[in-house]
Amino acid sequence: MVEWKEKKTSLGNAIIIGAVMLIIGVGIGIGWSSIVKNYGPYLGISSSNSEVNWGSLDEVYNKLSNTYNGDIDVKKAVEGAKKGLAESLGDVYTVYMNSDESSDFYDDLHGNVGSGIGVEMGLRDGYVRVLRTLPDNPARKAGILAGDIIYKVNDEEVYNLSTEEISKKVRGEVGSEVKITVVRDGEEKSFTMKRETINNVSAYVEYDGSTAIITVTRFDDDTGKMVQGFASEFEGKGIKKVILDLRNNGGGYVSAAQDLLSLWIKDEPVLLQKSKHFGDSVSKSSQGKALLKDMKTVVLVNGSTASASEIVAGALQDYEKATIVGEETYGKGVVQQLFNLSDGSMLKVTTAEWYTPKDRSINGEGIKPDVEVERSYEDINAMRDPQMDKAKKL
Repeated sequence: MVEWKEKKTSLGNAIIIGAVMLIIGVGIGIGWSSIVKNYGPYLGISSSNSEVNWGSLDEVYNKLSNTYNGDIDVKKAVEGAKKGLAESLGDVYTVYMNSDESSDFYDDLHGNVGSGIGVEMGLRDGYVRVLRTLPDNPARKAGILAGDIIYKVNDEEVYNLSTEEISKKVRGEVGSEVKITVVRDGEEKSFTMKRETINNVSAYVEYDGSTAIITVTRFDDDTGKMVQGFASEFEGKGIKKVILDLRNNGGGYVSAAQDLLSLWIKDEPVLLQKSKHFGDSVSKSSQGKALLKDMKTVVLVNGSTASASEIVAGALQDYEKATIVGEETYGKGVVQQLFNLSDGSMLKVTTAEWYTPKDRSINGEGIKPDVEVERSYEDINAMRDPQMDKAKKL
């Protein structure tokens, strides 16, 4: 049984690990110089690049290729080189994905999760934990709770894997069985469920008297327009107040965040972007009627509110268009660009940092709520929501 303690990895260790992966990945093929020459275009490397001296890697390669007691897989070596190049930067957001991984990434980004058990997972205290279970889905019915550590999938230990890797193992064909073993309060608990098709919309609205509660789970292509559609009906429904729930929203497309902000902020800066290679820029809210500019608004956030969600919360806070309630947000204020490579793989690269309209840094800082209210795993599992209760009272 694993002893469940918080795990921490320093940035220095991450860089060292990435560098080692790079050396090993490129050192088991047919020669680093040959790899650069033959596969350079796929790696984004020019063999004539005088600024890079690959000689030391050639030395490592030559030693490994002449002494390694095993078969050589050139394709695997090239894949290892690509991953190593990205990981050696020590930036968790800059990632190389092979063609299968890039396809899964796009599916996740657009909510095409297929069949599964209906859990949202995230890395917390060194382990992938259940953040929440979705209503009317297998995980909640079986008794899996928020805060559970995902320990095994079908009796295979997965606690050292990433969220994406575990998610892939949890998914499967509709009607097929999956056994999930979690750790709760230091004890293992196992649940066997049948996978179901998961309905995973990016936004929905509920009503509580004259209050509209808009929940945005991610920022997809059409999320902003979807919420604009909700807002267009508020006047006819006599809505006097809006609660925007961004808890556990890990982000998505910045353009969708701009579309959403256009409901409160009309043609004003909502985001400052600072970049070493691409310069500084200012992004404005999308053109629109700002239907909610005078509407009393409360925004709910927590430690899993990240990226595009933090842009929205920060801009509304800066312009004093909303009261922010909950817990300090995650602090992911960096821009990733997606670069599709010629072999179907993809690079997700950090290219800039985000700042709020008042030039407040988001990265590593997060958005601090105006009204701090905690919601524990115990609250979630008991269906208590002190944050929502507070938002309704304001």
